[in-house]
Amino acid sequence: MLRTKHAARLLTGTLVGRLPNATAALAIVLFVRAEGGSYTLAGALSAVYGVANAFGQPLLGRAVDVHGQPRVILPSAVLAALGMTLFTVVGLDPLLLSYAAMVVAGFFTPPLEGGLRALWPSVLKSEDDIHAAYSLDAIAQELIYVVGPLIVMRIVAFWSEAGALFVLNILGLLGALAVVTSPPSRKWRSEAREAHWLGALRSRGLLVLLGAFFFIGSALGSIAVAAVAYGDDHGGGGVASYLLSALGVGALIGGSIYGARQWPGTPEQRLRVLVAGLAVGYVPLLLVPGVVSMTILAGVAGVFLAPSLACAFVVVDRHAPRGTVTEAFSWLVTSFGVGAAIGTAFVGPAVEYGGATAGFVVAVGSGATALLVLLVARRSLRAPESSGTVVARSENDRNGAVEPGFSAGVQA
Repeated sequence: MLRTKHAARLLTGTLVGRLPNATAALAIVLFVRAEGGSYTLAGALSAVYGVANAFGQPLLGRAVDVHGQPRVILPSAVLAALGMTLFTVVGLDPLLLSYAAMVVAGFFTPPLEGGLRALWPSVLKSEDDIHAAYSLDAIAQELIYVVGPLIVMRIVAFWSEAGALFVLNILGLLGALAVVTSPPSRKWRSEAREAHWLGALRSRGLLVLLGAFFFIGSALGSIAVAAVAYGDDHGGGGVASYLLSALGVGALIGGSIYGARQWPGTPEQRLRVLVAGLAVGYVPLLLVPGVVSMTILAGVAGVFLAPSLACAFVVVDRHAPRGTVTEAFSWLVTSFGVGAAIGTAFVGPAVEYGGATAGFVVAVGSGATALLVLLVARRSLRAPESSGTVVARSENDRNGAVEPGFSAGVQA
């Protein structure tokens, strides 16, 4: 798939462009601590960045669908970089300006993830390649969250915490520039869209998907905290890194297997099976055995993560109303991220009350709830009638996405 013209450039540019966002939580905390701020302040500033990002992604995604990628992604990348640069210059005094800088940096983070997924059907001409691209995209997400923190720590070691923020945002700007100057990005135009204040959210199928992936994000957020608690009981923070790395390796293996071939059934049917595997894979973590066994279990728990994401990308493409594909993908990013943040916050009291086991209970419950959402609302997420496969080239409103209360013939 990567031999296809422009494919490697788009994937690499997107990954580099996402570095500031993927490393923001760690980089902000390190900078605030270096400036003499407390962990509470660091967490508050990081939370403001995350909330602003959650609001900005779908709104910028909608703007991309209306105005095209270069007109939105490049200016937003510049504004995000300027916001983070202002933060490094101002530091923590005045604090109000620091919070404002976090709002700007978070809100204007360019919607590169949604933009890339909107581009794949126009760049890749076969369904096998599109299937492989979505799987590789899901795998790359795991890689960037593994490699990103390592990059931050190396820059801090050789330079400073402020230097890390500066370098990461320069890299992010260069990555965005590489994407928007490519021919596919410059030529891409969304399908004509119906004016509607709900935009992509008027699709019932998409709402079901967002609900399920909110809970999948919650499961991952809770596992991160539970892994730290497990590490505290079994030898320190290094153990937590073993578990989280194993989770990522499992996702890499699962995504590679899933992307290597086509699978039977519609994407909607496969998604239910994959999320069921994901939910079941979390259950053995409740055993909390020794470190070696627990690391293996963490790897098994990650196997279905990348395939679930890859399948979800296809389902989003099939259910997004016409002309809203970038916005729809951005909503998936937001739902997943907000779920992870809430899962991280919710699992804290559980860990304090019942230790690592209680933390993994939250993860199991979140995974089971994600599956329950897909099963209960399966009629809303049924396969679009016109096609059972992804069609290369465009995003089609295959499910009609009519406004609730109206039939297609009398749509307001």
